[in-house]
Amino acid sequence: MEKKLQNKEKAVIFDMDGVLFDTEKLCRETWNKIAKEHNLDNIDEVLTACTGSNRQDTILYMKKVYGEDFDALAFMEICSQINIKKMQEEGIPIKKGAKEILDYLKEENYKVGLASSTRKCRVLENLKNSGFKDYFQVVIGGDMIEHSKPSPDIYLLACKELGVNPAETFAIEDSPNGIRSAYNAGMKAIMVPDLLPPTEEILSMTITCKNDLFEVIEYFKGDDICRK
Repeated sequence: MEKKLQNKEKAVIFDMDGVLFDTEKLCRETWNKIAKEHNLDNIDEVLTACTGSNRQDTILYMKKVYGEDFDALAFMEICSQINIKKMQEEGIPIKKGAKEILDYLKEENYKVGLASSTRKCRVLENLKNSGFKDYFQVVIGGDMIEHSKPSPDIYLLACKELGVNPAETFAIEDSPNGIRSAYNAGMKAIMVPDLLPPTEEILSMTITCKNDLFEVIEYFKGDDICRK
């Protein structure tokens, strides 16, 4: 059941991968390919646990699973370069409704930010290549904080830079770790699931769960949100 909360600030902060761009699927395919080449087991479980985490926390987790001698950074760099090359050749896969919701929020004079666990340089490059860069007043990357999602740090920093109260700000997320991060920051979390379906625990941390960003637009237009 959707929770009817007021939104005095008219502010929204997005996650990037899996919300604006259909890049989580690409990442999973690449990780599986490279893991198979290096005889790494349980890579899907590892990726699931690390979805939403920044590079530093992902490296720590992978070393915990595969041993301290495992070169997690090299593994991630190989995967990253493959993904970059593919997106350069084929373009960035944009999620359904991404441009439409950004246009809507701009027309309605929302403050808009982005909080991604991806490094800021990669975030800015993706936003530039997709034509989305100018929609965002604030962009926070995973390399700007010590611990990323599910820690609230990245969202708290985004709210601070955007000059908004977390309790009056929406966070749009696709992953459980992202929802936990927004919830721990005291924000109004909206989930649009990508690869990972929500559990009852995760749903309890959201104000609503939608199938795509078009449905989020309709939610924002609803009478249950005060947009004064």
